Amino acid sequence: MGRIMNKKQSLKRKKLRVRRVVSGTATKPRLSVYRSLSNVFAQLIDDVDGKTLASASTLKIKQGKKIEAATEVGKQIAAAAKKLGITEVSFDRGGRIYHGRIKAVAEGARAGGLKF
Repeated sequence: MGRIMNKKQSLKRKKLRVRRVVSGTATKPRLSVYRSLSNVFAQLIDDVDGKTLASASTLKIKQGKKIEAATEVGKQIAAAAKKLGITEVSFDRGGRIYHGRIKAVAEGARAGGLKF
């Protein structure tokens, strides 16, 4: 019989499955998105050197809806990437499904000029 997992274990397993495929370099960093209940965080990560190149979050955004704030985070991370001369990234959804606020961050980053 299979092992019964709770939500945290299931999410961790999915996250590791995604991370096996997605990795970042200095020229094409990994855009990692983390979603908590109230906030969204995005980071550009160079996995070769183990460094965070840029980050953005909804902590300082005072907008009404969470989806709008997540879109703004995507635009902010795209602007930070442009300053670093980065145009292409690998998208890491962190084990979450591509829906809602995760999708909003991706669309905001694309609107800001990033290519996945």
